[in-house]
Amino acid sequence: MTRAQTAKNKNGYDLTEGAIWKQLLLFSLPLLGSSLIQQLYNTVDLLFVGNCLSKNSYAAVGASSLIINCMVGFFTGMSVGAGVVISQAVGCRDKKAAQAGVHTAIGLSLAGGLFLMAAGWLGAPFFLRLMGVDVSILGEAASYLRIYFLSLTSVITYNMASGIIRAMGNSSVPMLTQLAGGIANVIADAVLIRNFPRVESAAWASMASQTLAAGLCLWYLMKRGGDCQLILKNICIQRDILFRIVKIGIPAGVQNLVITLSNMFAQYHINSLGVDAIGAFTTYFRIELLLYHPIIALGQAMTTFAGQNAGAKKPRRVRQGVKSCILMGIFLNVATAIILLLFGPQAFGLFTKDAAVIAAGMKIIRITFPFYWFYVILETLADAARGAGKAVPPMVIILSNMCILRTILLFVLMGQWHDIRGIAVTYPVTWGMAALCMAVYYWKSGRAERP
Repeated sequence: MTRAQTAKNKNGYDLTEGAIWKQLLLFSLPLLGSSLIQQLYNTVDLLFVGNCLSKNSYAAVGASSLIINCMVGFFTGMSVGAGVVISQAVGCRDKKAAQAGVHTAIGLSLAGGLFLMAAGWLGAPFFLRLMGVDVSILGEAASYLRIYFLSLTSVITYNMASGIIRAMGNSSVPMLTQLAGGIANVIADAVLIRNFPRVESAAWASMASQTLAAGLCLWYLMKRGGDCQLILKNICIQRDILFRIVKIGIPAGVQNLVITLSNMFAQYHINSLGVDAIGAFTTYFRIELLLYHPIIALGQAMTTFAGQNAGAKKPRRVRQGVKSCILMGIFLNVATAIILLLFGPQAFGLFTKDAAVIAAGMKIIRITFPFYWFYVILETLADAARGAGKAVPPMVIILSNMCILRTILLFVLMGQWHDIRGIAVTYPVTWGMAALCMAVYYWKSGRAERP
């Protein structure tokens, strides 16, 4: 039995050996499935509440989403840090380091979840008032948010545990556990909201399904974890491992948090253009996911690939992986963009029949979709850097361009050109600038590391 086969039997896929393009493609497909399931997961509560309860209840759930996205986004970044530390340990066959990483990561998720659960329960009304939520829905929004905060321990633990499993080289199990949670969420929403028609029922349904998904991931780590096996009595936070996790996780988490908040500035300008523009961008952001999710899946695969190969001291293989990932991503992205541009009216027509909204949406995609491949370069290079343990430079580059530069462009362009195209053009410009900066950083750091 070869070393690669042994690693596969114990941990998942050994990404330090074998055909690079095939490994990245096969590893990324379940990640794409997870992203699509997550998207469905996030909309189920709104669908049930919108159809079964009042418009105030619907608005209450929507008003809570930004706070939830900020919290979850930050700890998703922390799970990236844990995944990188563990994938590097797996790559260099260091079982002791892998074990320490697993138990520290789970300990961190439990401690962080309990802290946020308490803070959210006490502070939910304050957070909502800080956002300016209308007093007519404040009570329902606070009730929903408080119960959702109770589920944050499960949400964070799932993200950490699934990140560990991906670091082992297995992307299928996180997808299957998330699918089980998604199905449970639909069933729980249908049963609870039908029998207890209150907004709190949706939050309890989310809590039950998130807990199921987290529990399944933990069970897998305990029973099938191999070198990354989870032993409950060994859960503790080791200071040196914690430092390595937060060194990567905090920049990634801050990046997610700030980008979420920066989207509020874009929404401010979108709202100023009227109902047609709001409808067009709302639909555009849904259609855009067909381009976005495959890029994110390839990027997540690149993080694990780079982590394992960095741990195995194979920088040349990392560079080859970056090239393969970019080429595959650009091919898939350009092909999908062409199809969406050709059949744009039909795609928008799935969501709305309003001719003005469809026409405005076509203006947006004609500006953005031809340049969406910039995002492939940006995400691949950024995730390769994170996988190698360098999280700060990608954070600085992405925040400088996609937050600061985009905000400046929005104010300048909308001051001179108060049109939907003024907002749309800021996206490819900032993608391109961020991709260029990442390419320069990647080239310079690569040169510095070569003898």
